[in-house]
Amino acid sequence: MRDVFVVGVGMTKFDRHWERSIKSLAAEALEKTLTDADIGKDVLDAVYFSNSNWGYQSDQHCIRGQVALRDQKIMGIPIYNIENACAGGATGFHCAWMGVASGLYDCVLALGAEKMYDEDKVKMFKAFWTGIDIENMVPHMEMLQAVSKDIDLEIPGEDDSEGAGQNRSAFMDVYSAFTRYHMNKYGTTQKQLAVIASKNHFHSSMNPNAQYQNQMSVDEILAARSVSWPLTVPMCAPVGDGSAGAVLCSADFMKKLESVRPIKIRASVLGSGTNRTLAEEEQDIAWRLSRKAYEIAGVGPEDINVAEVHDATSFGELHQSESLGFCPMGEGGVFAESGATKVGGKIPINTSGGLESRGHPIGASGLGQIHELVTQLRHEAGPRQVEGCRLAMAENGGGNLAYEEAAMGIHILERAM
Repeated sequence: MRDVFVVGVGMTKFDRHWERSIKSLAAEALEKTLTDADIGKDVLDAVYFSNSNWGYQSDQHCIRGQVALRDQKIMGIPIYNIENACAGGATGFHCAWMGVASGLYDCVLALGAEKMYDEDKVKMFKAFWTGIDIENMVPHMEMLQAVSKDIDLEIPGEDDSEGAGQNRSAFMDVYSAFTRYHMNKYGTTQKQLAVIASKNHFHSSMNPNAQYQNQMSVDEILAARSVSWPLTVPMCAPVGDGSAGAVLCSADFMKKLESVRPIKIRASVLGSGTNRTLAEEEQDIAWRLSRKAYEIAGVGPEDINVAEVHDATSFGELHQSESLGFCPMGEGGVFAESGATKVGGKIPINTSGGLESRGHPIGASGLGQIHELVTQLRHEAGPRQVEGCRLAMAENGGGNLAYEEAAMGIHILERAM
């Protein structure tokens, strides 16, 4: 396999773009990505377009990438349509890497775009149900809720059992069940979850592309409205829209470029979940795939300088910090509380603000992570810059089957300048 480099990244601000279309968002990210790479559309050999919700929201199925990019005069070349739940952006990036690494293409574009926000909130939240096995929905959700059924925790008396798919994503209930299980088993606290959320709001306050750019204290986060205990609103990713992209190329193609700030892809791994038991933590999808990525890259978790992880809730970040090997299993809360995951700490995580604060337009989220890490590795992140960073990791998961994500992509990137 050939070496592959990222030579351009671009993204829109993630936000509720009421007045804009998928085409408009994709066009903006496309222009910014090509401008950053200093190339024209004519040199692209292929495009990998990730989107999950366009068909559900607007009945645009089957040829989403071709439709989104036709007005931008991208046609004739292969356009691959990628749908892989919240891991769609990482999947598109992995496929783009594979196209160049295999020698099939020399220069390709991975682009994700999503419109998630809808005035019809019932329709909007029910869209998230499509990330599980619909035919097996009731028994599956009952199984997940049972994760925290017999735990020894004092849970506030308010009834938050109703409303999934009505006033919140059903996945928030999944996250809360796993959070309660972790709290019961390891002693993780709600305050530690608030520390993670506060840290991410701090990071996003320095990110002009973030949906939320306001700082929030730990106390403010704890006092916020409950979504599904112990998760409060600021601990959960908002619903929003946006687009992000990356240009990948071979070393030979890169020689043709006049101004280039390349980032090398040391490892790109894509996988799916298994039927592991809840107790088999070292068979967790992120644990398995990250060890494979570390082996390919020839590094370990101790070598990673900055990471973007899939934090649809603050517990998601806590869990991934353990599964990726940044801290021992069960110590994610203590690790965050120590300041290790904040800019200036041992391993800054989600310097963009993460899904919780940067936002989570599903098909674009994984490429939003790549945008942040490339910016960090180029040492162009301004006030949120991780000093001297050389190696970075992105983890982007999506959907749910059994006790883990249905799909996940993990990438390790290296400063090559």
